[in-house]
Amino acid sequence: MTRALRLGTRRSALATTQSGWVADALRARGTAVELVEITTRGDTDRAPLAVIGGTGVFVSALREALLEGRVDLAVHSLKDLPTAAAEGLALAAVPAREDPRDVLVAAGGRTLAQLPAGARVGTGSPRRRALLLDARADLRVVAVRGNVDTRLAMVTSGELDAVVLAAAGLSRLGRLHEATELLDAAAFVPAPGQGALAVECRADDAEVLAALAPLDSPADRLAVLAERHLLAGLEAGCSAPVGAHAVARGAGLHLTAAVQGPHGLVRREVTAPAADARAARGLGERTAAQLLAGPLAGAARTPDPAAGPARAAAAPARPVAVGGGAQEHTPDRAPAGPRPDPESGS
Repeated sequence: MTRALRLGTRRSALATTQSGWVADALRARGTAVELVEITTRGDTDRAPLAVIGGTGVFVSALREALLEGRVDLAVHSLKDLPTAAAEGLALAAVPAREDPRDVLVAAGGRTLAQLPAGARVGTGSPRRRALLLDARADLRVVAVRGNVDTRLAMVTSGELDAVVLAAAGLSRLGRLHEATELLDAAAFVPAPGQGALAVECRADDAEVLAALAPLDSPADRLAVLAERHLLAGLEAGCSAPVGAHAVARGAGLHLTAAVQGPHGLVRREVTAPAADARAARGLGERTAAQLLAGPLAGAARTPDPAAGPARAAAAPARPVAVGGGAQEHTPDRAPAGPRPDPESGS
């Protein structure tokens, strides 16, 4: 490289850890890198993501900094990226993926099956809420926002019996040992792109594109491509929490999906015979089309301006503040207002 690179990152501990990993990988190849911290709306607004603009609230400020030339590259949690491409930007690298699974962190070291009847479990994700209730209809699922420390403190303080987080986030922070159960990805299907990082730069910056190319993991890029094309296909007409997890299987690619439909949770497992970009896109698009033509036919169509309707909350109940930043899904009450505690994206 003929210049030092400015790497844009969110300010949270998890974001700077992830960005620091990318920076160190570039430095190991002889490139000077400076971290530039940028605050996004998702870091300052505690309102539900579907209310303030979907998952795109974590990336828009970073993308603006890229397009304005204030930074040369940006690191995101890939699951935070809207499925629509950003004009003028390129997804330059999808580094080797961390563990894509979700984890339970519960008081007393309990697993999901060991939680007492009516246990209060915290998550800000409609997908996790749907999967929790599919596994244990007796649970009281509480909507929470906040960074990893905030959410874990809700368990240690006794405010909640457990929380669900991404294994990747805890692992990158060196705290995976605090998980009391790693949830099986085949049953508790992760979010599309979960565990993966996305490194973006300007599409016309050949020097940065070349510097980032060695960081790319082709196998992980294919997997998240299938997952995101499933999500993109469902966003064309389905407002529902979506789980999608693709893995290489032999010479092909296997996709597991779980989507909350009008009549309950819908699951699908599909395999593409070849593992290349065309097959990955086709696998995701074909699975989405089959779901929309079958069990998801007639699903609600409520657009999310940033992330698409597949990211919108599907729960019929509205949230109410119950203390400490948690919100329980209880009908016929007004939603809590935003609170300035940063969201980790995990």
